[in-house]
Amino acid sequence: MPLMFDMPLEQLKTYQGRNPRPEDFDEFWDKALDEMRAVDPEVELVRSDFQTDFAECLDMFFTGVGGARIHSKVIRPVEQSEPHPAILMFHGYSGNSGDWMDKLGYAAMGFTVAALDCRGQAGKSEDAGGVVGNTLRGHIIRGLDGPPEKMLFRRIFLDTAQMAKIVMEMPDVDAGRVGAMGNSQGGGLTLACAALEPGIKRAAALYPFLSDYRRTWEIDLAKDAYVELHDYFRMFDPMHEREEEVFVKLGYIDVQHLCPRIRGDVLLGMGLMDTVCPPSTQFAAYNKIDAKKSLAIYPDFGHQVPPGHPDRIFQFMSGL
Repeated sequence: MPLMFDMPLEQLKTYQGRNPRPEDFDEFWDKALDEMRAVDPEVELVRSDFQTDFAECLDMFFTGVGGARIHSKVIRPVEQSEPHPAILMFHGYSGNSGDWMDKLGYAAMGFTVAALDCRGQAGKSEDAGGVVGNTLRGHIIRGLDGPPEKMLFRRIFLDTAQMAKIVMEMPDVDAGRVGAMGNSQGGGLTLACAALEPGIKRAAALYPFLSDYRRTWEIDLAKDAYVELHDYFRMFDPMHEREEEVFVKLGYIDVQHLCPRIRGDVLLGMGLMDTVCPPSTQFAAYNKIDAKKSLAIYPDFGHQVPPGHPDRIFQFMSGL
C-alpha cells in the first residue's frame, strides 16, 4: 500500500471526527424537518423532450423550504403494474442532475429514478437567496454570517429529504424499497437524505463530501472543493478570532453528525489517496453509522470513480 498522507488505516477505523457538534443539533434538525413538512410542495410533472419506449422521462418541479422551486429529473418505467422500487440520485459539487442516459439502466430494471438539481448550482433549481454575507461563491459558507437556519446547505439537505418524501408518496412506488446514491457532494447528500428520511432502505455514497470540516482545515486541505473555508477566514476572520464559532456553526451541516440517524443499509466507497475529501473526514461519517454498513476501500485511488464500483452499487441496489 502507498504511504498514506492522512493517518494509518487502523487509526482511521476508529476515528470519530474533529468538527464540533452543536449542543442543539438534534433539535435544530427536528425543527427543520417540521418546517419542510409544512411546505406545500406544489409538485409539477412535465413530459421531457427526451423519451424512450420503456420509460417515461419527466421534469419534476417542487417548492422547497424558503420558497425556491426545485427541479429533478424523474424517470418512470412504463410496464409496471405493481408498486416498484425507486432510486434517488445526487450530483457532485457545482454540477447538476446530468443526462437522462445514465439513469436508464435502473429504469430498465423497473425502478423509478429521481435525480435532484441542487439549488444554486448548474441545474434548473432556484436559489432563493436571502442570506447575510458572501455570495460570490461557496455553498458551504453561504449564510455562515447569519442564523444557522439560513445556511444554504441546510436547505439543500432538506431538498433531498423532500424529494424522497415526494417519490415515496408516488402511488406506483413502494415506499419501503427506496435507495439513494451519489459521489462526492452527492455522497454527502446521500448520507444526509438517508438520515433525514430514515425510510431510505439502501444508501450508496462514494467519497462523501461535507464531513468534518475542521479536520480538512487542520491538515491544510482547505482547497479544491473545500477552498471556501480558506477564503472565508481570509475575507471575514483573518485573525481567526471566531474560529471556534465558525466550526460550531458548520457543525449543523456536517453529515457526520447526521449519520447516527440513518436506519437503512449503507455502502460507502473511498480512495485512500483522496486529497479532495480526505479519508479521515469520510471515516468520521462512516464510523458514526449504527445501521448495517459495508466499506469498499481502494488504496491507490484518489477522488476518482474506481473501476467496478458502479457495478458494485448497481448490485447493491438490485436487492431493493
